[in-house]
Amino acid sequence: MKFTIQKTQLNESIQHVSKAISSRTTIPILSGIKIEANATGATLTASDTDISIQAFIPVDVDGQRVISLERPGSVVVPAKFFVDIIRKLPASDVHIEVNESFQIGIKSGSTEIQLAGLDPEEFPLLPRLSEHQTLTMPSEVLRSMIRTVAFAVSANEATPVLTGVLWILENSKLKFVATDRHRLSSVEKPIDCPSDVKFHNIVISGKNLNELSKILPEQNAMIDIVVADNQVLFRTGNILFFTRMLDGTYPDTSKIIPQTYKTETVFAAKPLADAIDRAYLLSREEKTNIVRLTTADDERSVEISSSSSELGRVTEQLPVERMSGEPLKISFNSKYMLDVLKVTDDDSIWIGFTGAMSPMILRPANDSGILHLILPYRTTT
Repeated sequence: MKFTIQKTQLNESIQHVSKAISSRTTIPILSGIKIEANATGATLTASDTDISIQAFIPVDVDGQRVISLERPGSVVVPAKFFVDIIRKLPASDVHIEVNESFQIGIKSGSTEIQLAGLDPEEFPLLPRLSEHQTLTMPSEVLRSMIRTVAFAVSANEATPVLTGVLWILENSKLKFVATDRHRLSSVEKPIDCPSDVKFHNIVISGKNLNELSKILPEQNAMIDIVVADNQVLFRTGNILFFTRMLDGTYPDTSKIIPQTYKTETVFAAKPLADAIDRAYLLSREEKTNIVRLTTADDERSVEISSSSSELGRVTEQLPVERMSGEPLKISFNSKYMLDVLKVTDDDSIWIGFTGAMSPMILRPANDSGILHLILPYRTTT
């Protein structure tokens, strides 16, 4: 294999595929990036068996020649070194040549590097998926949905299915659900897709979805999503992102969502986030993150408070935009509340309470498709 490629194009593709490389792999071939070059362009592939990412660089990009091929071929390069060295090469072009023993020569400007490569025949093949269950959606909508729920997945590997996000597609509506048993987040958006495309128990690792969101294009771009067997393929532009579905049946969370509320409030989102953040500073010293919210008799404000046995106490009166229902005193994990407020783009947030020891529900005031649930704490004060 022998070809010349623009450094910027190569580096961009390397950054995409390197997200699929695990530093903990026990399979040597998976610590590398497979590079294939032919008359149409160069293809880079990386995999850790859980996710696989492939990026294609065509010979011409926007009418400009970016690859000059002398001899087609393929090789697996050691990713750890290759990722760093390509970024630091001095010239705008990179010359790569591989001999029959998979020895790799890299030249750029006055820099010459020799690397020991691996046999590409040992690299696992990407899954071949039936495309019967395929939907297409804007990449910015998918990124927003991932951001809205992915923080709520469980970090406890003892229940693997809860480390993922549940996907439900029916009646042309796509819904994501994530929970760690202490909190829950869900988002639902209308999707333009064929009526026969539907699924119910697709669970994808929250970690993998966060990696996917990093490579989704910023501009108005469409992404194809192919669901088949135990794999899901995300295809956008010249990038393929495969992820394995998580095994197991996701629990039915619909029964824990309250339908009526004893107390309802609407807050300005930023002042609420700032007040909770100040209270969190003390609550984290106790490693409990507990903050208390107490409604006032005049229904114009609430008291936000937290305390530390070593440092003291913080108390703040926070105005509300609207409040109705019964007086309330409730304790909750302030970090969970802050996580919700960080992904809330609305200026106002509605919070419904069903009692001091029952779930509290948070929604952006102007988006009924988003719901967050937080379980309260039982406290002695």
